[in-house]
Amino acid sequence: MTSARVAGAPPTAAPPTTAPDARPARRRFPRLRPFRSWTLRSRVVLVVVAMLAVLGAVIGTVSVFALQNYLMQRLDGQLTSALERGQHAADRINAGGPTVPEAAGVVQTPGQPTGTLGAVRSADGGLLFRPVILADRPPDSSANQPLAPKPVTIDGLALLSVPADQKPRTVDLGPAVGSYRIAAAQLSNGDSVIIGLPLSDVNATVARLTLVIVLVTLAGLVFAFLIANVVVRLAMRPLERVAGTAEQVASLPLDRGDVALSVRVPEADTDQHTEVGKVGAALNRMLGHVASALTARQASEQKVRQFVADASHELRTPLASIRGYAELTRRAPHELPPDVTRSLGRIESEATRMTSLVEDLLLLARLDEGRELDRDPVDVTLLLVDALSDAHAAGPDHEWMLDLPDEPVEVLGDAPRLHQVLMNLLANARVHTPDGTKVTAGLRADAETGTAVITVADDGPGIPEELQATLFERFARGDSSRNRATGSTGLGLAIVHAVVLAHGGEVTVASEPGSTVFTVRLPLAPAPEPAAAPAPAPVSAD
Repeated sequence: MTSARVAGAPPTAAPPTTAPDARPARRRFPRLRPFRSWTLRSRVVLVVVAMLAVLGAVIGTVSVFALQNYLMQRLDGQLTSALERGQHAADRINAGGPTVPEAAGVVQTPGQPTGTLGAVRSADGGLLFRPVILADRPPDSSANQPLAPKPVTIDGLALLSVPADQKPRTVDLGPAVGSYRIAAAQLSNGDSVIIGLPLSDVNATVARLTLVIVLVTLAGLVFAFLIANVVVRLAMRPLERVAGTAEQVASLPLDRGDVALSVRVPEADTDQHTEVGKVGAALNRMLGHVASALTARQASEQKVRQFVADASHELRTPLASIRGYAELTRRAPHELPPDVTRSLGRIESEATRMTSLVEDLLLLARLDEGRELDRDPVDVTLLLVDALSDAHAAGPDHEWMLDLPDEPVEVLGDAPRLHQVLMNLLANARVHTPDGTKVTAGLRADAETGTAVITVADDGPGIPEELQATLFERFARGDSSRNRATGSTGLGLAIVHAVVLAHGGEVTVASEPGSTVFTVRLPLAPAPEPAAAPAPAPVSAD
């Protein structure tokens, strides 16, 4: 598509180009559906797994704290014994006098465990010697060789704040040695001996147990999820079968025809001792009531159809006699008074109208009974041309248009009935629109859906929206804006709908002021198979 510029106008500058956004596009993750919209199976599995997760967390937490408390109590007992041994050893080394440097070796007292920390604090609150820790025995040393203490660099302020009340306390001595369980006791000379045992073994045991509980809990949750999913799926199968039965019933055409409602919930899913069984049994009882109601409705409709068919059939002969006698009397050789002639004309016209109504009722009754129509190839193009010609003759004051494809369009059907469909649609457009209305009849073949599409459109006043829902029902009549002066039977569009449905098609209407379109879709006739080429005649040699 090109555009021209007005001569003499200044050239317009090209719009500035914008650099593409260098920022990467944000990835949008799908929103999680609300919990109430999840399936029952998903919710049950989630609740079971969540309960097990909470239960596992509670059991694991209680187990970890119980083990930690037990290990701390055992360590405190060991610390109390180590403190008593260190106190007695320091008093023995000092012999009641001032604390000597050898007193720092209280960690070497027999019975002290490896890693024991020892320090001596003076009465005025300062450390007399550098704290020492009983080192591990070297791998190449003998069992009788005493363990040697080694000085360590620790947070001395933490040791100075420990009261000499022999109560164990947890103290962080810095990254070099970690946390210790510390207790202090007063010596006979007024100083204090400080003994500590490491918490590394306790912390490692608790951490190992925590890891084991977490791993076991996760594995148990995965296993519980799989088992719960299988169990819930098996438990939900009866409910799925009940839902399947309800969906199968919902797909049946219960609004028309003879409905054989034989679908029921299986007997195995109607056990009154289970919740699903109660639902299945209740659904079976409801389906039984619905089947009885449908049978009664079908019997009543059948009686009405039979009555209409019989009455219509019986009325054809009297109506024909009335028309014949009226026409015979009107054509008598003797002259009749004008009022008698007018009355006979009215009798003949009303008898003709009554005959048309009876014929329409008889046709609808036969279609309701499901009588098969002829299934012959019908050229819809010729039918539409003939129907439009008849409509033009009946309504010369309208503007009639025809829109046909280049190729003929064929369907399988009953030619007289399809011609009646076209005539009724065109007559509906003629009698319900004012003079001068443009009526267009169109035809095309829809290859995608395999249907022939017939349209009858007019630019008249349109159909009221409240009437469109019941337009194809029997004896449906429009308001005064679409009624003809002589009145109508209200069966024309009902016949259109019934005949089109009998041919396996559909008819729809779309209307607004100034545009009304009736659309009929009919299955196309299958394309004829190409004839096989004749075999070449054998050539004989002379």
